[in-house]
Amino acid sequence: MSIVRMKNMELQEEKQTNEKQRRFGLELLDFVKILLVCFIVAFGIKTFIARPVFVEGSSMYPTLQDGEFGFTNLLGLSFEGVNRGDIVIVEEGDEYWVKRVIGLPNETIECRDNVVYINGEALDEPYLDSDYVYDIENNQGYFTSDFEAIELGSDEYFVMGDNRVVSADSRVVGPFSRSQIVGKGVLVLMPLDQIGYKNQ
Repeated sequence: MSIVRMKNMELQEEKQTNEKQRRFGLELLDFVKILLVCFIVAFGIKTFIARPVFVEGSSMYPTLQDGEFGFTNLLGLSFEGVNRGDIVIVEEGDEYWVKRVIGLPNETIECRDNVVYINGEALDEPYLDSDYVYDIENNQGYFTSDFEAIELGSDEYFVMGDNRVVSADSRVVGPFSRSQIVGKGVLVLMPLDQIGYKNQ
């Protein structure tokens, strides 16, 4: 075999090796790009569209139950705002609580004899399970403990859990500002027999 032919073969092998390395580098770069895009999309979804929610405790029973997992709607806050009766995620210190909006800004809220009053008028609460409320009232004598009138400021919301006898909420920590409300509604995904969107 001539020296020229050997040189050509060596050059060809070197070209093939370089081409393989170049292709591998391009494939690796494509893979990194895909990972980066996936990370950005996941971050965007978590930040602007939906945030995971894990229900701990029974403060929203029977509407939401301990151990349920799903996502809360972040966009709904921007487009629909916060309304009475909405299920919301509120930020309390380093914790997130799932509660229901009862009082809105500039309202006066109080509770007497198991009845919540907004600006002096009894509040209709169709989202509460009437059978559950009846059972609790019969066993404990009350469902919603009395509290004095509270005047809400222009950026204050009063929230309570649906299971009022065990819920830590605005009755304990006071009203929440709009900036502390970080999600609206819960799309329950687990357990499978509880799948559904719960907002009112």
